[in-house]
Amino acid sequence: MNTGKIALMTEDAITEHFIDLLAGGHFQVADDNTFFFHNSDNKFPFATLVTKDSEFDNASNLDRPGVFRLNIGVGKETFHALFGKTDTTAIDYTALDRLMPHPVYGKMYWVSVINPSDRTFETMKPLIAEAHSLVAARDKNK
Repeated sequence: MNTGKIALMTEDAITEHFIDLLAGGHFQVADDNTFFFHNSDNKFPFATLVTKDSEFDNASNLDRPGVFRLNIGVGKETFHALFGKTDTTAIDYTALDRLMPHPVYGKMYWVSVINPSDRTFETMKPLIAEAHSLVAARDKNK
């Protein structure tokens, strides 16, 4: 029976997905935020889970109870396919369960979603895989 309720992903469930994906990579928690890396250099994460605002990134109002944002660095082509020439001044960066350009790092082709539902997270899995592949290829070519 469909009750109309949307099932939301938890930070733990998202982290478990990344642990399964990483096989050889790792993650690091710092200041209640989680950074996912392809290797142990800890230089450039390919994805993050952010749980609170900072002085340079507060557009999403992450200080609300139970709110977190999943951020993923995708390729330029994918970013443009998703958002085209989106007017970023018109985006509500506080909206829940909506894929959008990252409020700060969108210019670097990062996407984000606040408190994704199960359904939204499923649509993000190919983006997560792409982000992981991009950083793995970069690391291989060093």
